[in-house]
Parts: sequence; structure tokens; C-alpha cells
Amino acid sequence: MFFQHIFESSLAHSSYLIGCQAKGVAIVIDPKRDVDTYLAIANKNNLKITHIAETHIHADYLSGTLELAELTGAQCYLSDEGGQDWQYEFPHIGLKDGDQIHVGNLIFNVIHTPGHTPESISLSLIDTPATMEPVMIFTGDFVFVGDVGRPDLLENAAGLIGTKEIGAHQMFGSLKQFLALPDHIQVWPAHGAGSACGKALGAVPSTTVGYERIRNWALQYKDNEKAFVQELLDGQPEPPRYFAMMKKLNKITRPLQTAVPQYTKLTKDEFIKHYKAGTATIDTRHKFDFAKGYLPNSINIQNNKTFNTWAGWVLNYTEPFILILDETELDDITRKLMRIGLDQVVGYITPEMVSQLGIPLERQQLIDFDEMNRAVGNPNAQILDVRNTTEFTAGHLPGATHLFVGTIADNLDKIDRERKLYLHCQSGDRATIAASILAKYGIKDIKIYSPSINDWVAKGGGLVKSSF
Repeated sequence: MFFQHIFESSLAHSSYLIGCQAKGVAIVIDPKRDVDTYLAIANKNNLKITHIAETHIHADYLSGTLELAELTGAQCYLSDEGGQDWQYEFPHIGLKDGDQIHVGNLIFNVIHTPGHTPESISLSLIDTPATMEPVMIFTGDFVFVGDVGRPDLLENAAGLIGTKEIGAHQMFGSLKQFLALPDHIQVWPAHGAGSACGKALGAVPSTTVGYERIRNWALQYKDNEKAFVQELLDGQPEPPRYFAMMKKLNKITRPLQTAVPQYTKLTKDEFIKHYKAGTATIDTRHKFDFAKGYLPNSINIQNNKTFNTWAGWVLNYTEPFILILDETELDDITRKLMRIGLDQVVGYITPEMVSQLGIPLERQQLIDFDEMNRAVGNPNAQILDVRNTTEFTAGHLPGATHLFVGTIADNLDKIDRERKLYLHCQSGDRATIAASILAKYGIKDIKIYSPSINDWVAKGGGLVKSSF
């Protein structure tokens, strides 16, 4: 048996290529959209991708199943569980609980494991030349290392009211199936630490049933369904705005990107034309470089491991946008955007061109501990904490107002324009995004505390806890 785990760090997403070397065939489970990765692995190991499977309709990325099927001719094996509202709407081989997928000498048993989503399935693997007992299980977003999939996304991201409690109870039942599995079975989930698909995902890529039986918080509630449901629904992070679009696009036939797109490098005049026409401008430079001089109305989303997430929060899927980026990061940024279906890129310029456009630049005000400390308790200051709810309740600056960066544009009425505005987050990155969004709406006299919360505490700054 051939096995390779493919990890995409910007989405904390895991996919898998498993092959039967005796027959020269392979399956890909939960593929990302830039599928050249799988083609290269298969070619290097003399395997033909003949099967593609998904564990559920994903919310945090645009699946590469259709692209991979187009390029390889492989069959798509997808869940037909969950009821009429949770069916894939493009041709596929439907899977039900108890079905099997045969890939050469490998057998994948289908287990319906609803909870995260109604149609969710897990795939247990039997390597028949070695044993007729399962040796691995691919759990998708059902069981993670140290956590389980959140059941609230359908309600909080897709607007399907009343589904999160149903999903939580379904998850409790599915975990009973998981607990019935032998301890030795390896568990390979679809996400790891950093994903918004759970609240406490572990950083190691895989685990075992036995280890999770001891370690996973969710498996300690096997006799108390009510307490489990309450704990599962409590403290989940805000789901990014783009999740609803991913749920929609992953069910239907859509335009394909069978190759990584090649963005156009714009001339000075081309960029100015689009910029002055109001095309959204995303500046991917480091926050300190952005603060020193940026184009009015541009939004700073640094090209780091959370670039996808914030691009999905900020950008509109029906409108074009232009980029400012370092060409050494072009391929990386291109892949990150295509993985969440943000295909409407007009083109880009490099950071060196920003000062050559003839457009007066604006600056952000970055402050240190002493200045932020003076703002605490000052009646003429409003301190805005743009972290998520869980972070805010765990400990925030005294008197701070909570306004999550992802929804800040929808809550401008909560900003007191009569007072001096101070922004902070956990490490400064989200505060920079928030400040650039506010500047686009005309709120520009902002002071940003860019060091981390840890730095604040280390220098003697106080934190208070609160609840909602």
C-alpha cells in the first residue's frame, strides 16, 4: 500500500493519496483545488488516480474533486446520506452507510457519521494483503486530534436556523460508533490546529482510536448527552463569512480551474484605471510596511497562514479585486485564493510600484505600551478589541469594546466617533486589517497597539474577564 498525507497549512487542511501498488491505482480523499500536487505524487510513484472521495460537503475550502476528475477521468465517490437537502448535484457514485469502495486490493468501508454535517461519512481502510481488519479511518471533520467537528456551521455560516442542536445530538450518536472501533486503528482527519472547523484541534497530524478514547474531551461525555451538547456548542469561533459560499459551490457544477491561474502584472496606468474605478485593492505586505504608506481605501491582509481566512471575510465573490504583492509570493498567494474560489483577480502590482503611482499615501499610527496604557480608563478614549468572542471573554483590556474584525464593517454604529479610537487584537495583525477597513469608511484617526496581548501582560498591563 502507498500512503501520503498532504497538509495545506494556510487552511490547516489534510488530504490523502492512498494507492494499491500491486494494481497501480489510487484514491484521493478530500482533495484541495490546486490538484497538481496529487498528479505529481501519483506520477512519481507510478500510480493512476482512479477514485476520488469526499467525507462531506466542505465549508472552509473549495474542493478539487471536479478538477481532479476532469484531469484524470477518475470516478467521484460521494455521500448520498443526510437527506434531500444534502445531496451533491453533479454526477457521482453515491455512498451509503455500509457501502464499500474497492481500489485495487484496498477496501474502504463507508460509515455514516453525521454531526458536523448531516451527510458526513468516514472511510475505514482495509489493506487486504496484510489483514482483513481495518487499520485506518479517514474521519473528515467528524473526529479530529483532540476535538470533534462543530455542528453549528450550517446555522451560523449558512443561515440554516435550528440545525446546530440537531447536529450536536447526531454527533453524540456518531461518537458511540467511533468508541466501538478497536484502539489500534489510526485516525486521519481532514483538518488540524488552526482550522475554524473546531475549537481545540491538535497540532499533530494523526492519532489512534485508543488515544482519542483517553484524550479527546468529547469522548469523556459518553454517558451525558445533555452536557456534551452544551459543551460542544459553547465557545466555537466565528465562522468566516465565505463558508456559506463554499457550502454552495461544493454541491454544484461550477467553473473549473484545472491549472493554477497566471495573474496579470498590471502596468501603472492599468492599475490606476481599476483603482480609481473603485476596484477593491488588497495589499498583502507586512503590516509595518503597510503602516508606513498605503493607498487610500486599500485593505491590508498580510500574506501569512491566515491570508485565506481574512480574504474570505473581506472580499465579495461577485466583485473583482486587484492585489499588491511581492512576486516571490505570487504562486503562494495565487494558490491560497484559488483554494477558496476567489477567482475574480484582475491583476497585481508589486510593492515597489506603490510609491510610483502618483497617488498620495496614507499612514497608520502604531503605538507602544505606554501610550496604550494611558488610554485605559481615559473617558476620551474608546478601546476596540477586534478579536473573536472567545478570546475577548478570556481576558481583555479594562473598558474595551468588543467588535470582531470580520463583522466590523457591519457594526460601525458601535464606534464612538466623539472619542479617540484605539485598536488592538492578539498580535496586531487583525488590528491592522480592522484599521484599514475602518479607514475605507472614513474612520482614519486610529491608534493601533501592534504588539501582542502577551507583551501587554508582560509589561504589567491588566486584563479582565467577561461573559455574554
